[in-house]
Amino acid sequence: MFISEKLVKMIEHDADKLSIKWLEDVRKRPETPTYHTFEPDELYRRVHLVYSQLGKWISYETSKDDIAAHYIALGAQRRKEGFALSEVIYALTLSRRYIWLKVLSDGFLDTALDLHKAMELNNRVILFFDRAIYYTALGYENKKG
Repeated sequence: MFISEKLVKMIEHDADKLSIKWLEDVRKRPETPTYHTFEPDELYRRVHLVYSQLGKWISYETSKDDIAAHYIALGAQRRKEGFALSEVIYALTLSRRYIWLKVLSDGFLDTALDLHKAMELNNRVILFFDRAIYYTALGYENKKG
């Protein structure tokens, strides 16, 4: 059970750059129209929290209940803010995609071991985002986990 600390630290270190790229993308995509007019500084802050704390979110020590509590509240908040659920899910998926693109571009995947570490990281990131999406939808629908 090892997640490449090097890759996680790289993502957390570059949280600012990843957040800016995500923000630029989410504010122009036709799938996310509410994001086009929402306060950009607040959107940046929200995605930056995920990227800058990625190690915490994908840690084996972070429980499903921790993720549920945070993302159920997030789903309810996005509904109150007027986002469509499809937009919120798309934005979460887009934030996950930027993590993998960063690993591919800067992950130094030169050896089989490096590739194995990247795949383990990707699996943990996917599991986290799958849970985040599910609990966001529950919160949006005003249901408890």
